[in-house]
Amino acid sequence: MRKIDLLIGFIIGIAAALLGTYIFLIAFTPFKSLNDLPVIRAENLLGKIITLGAILNIVVFFILLKLKKELMARGVVLATIVLALITLFV
Repeated sequence: MRKIDLLIGFIIGIAAALLGTYIFLIAFTPFKSLNDLPVIRAENLLGKIITLGAILNIVVFFILLKLKKELMARGVVLATIVLALITLFV
């Protein structure tokens, strides 16, 4: 059991959430770039957009389970929990 796999899974989870957030931001909101971030935060939408972007972690989680990378999948779950805690305070 390699503990580095947990860290790699955590990094993959954060990266997938950032990618999902960016895709959601571009596809489903009137904000079309990251330069609109202060406006998004002023309208109290940042937490909601981060949460919806983290949905991509579900896909990554099941792909890692399919590849029998259970420790990396745990890292993705840990990243999702950390993102959930961040959205509580944003």
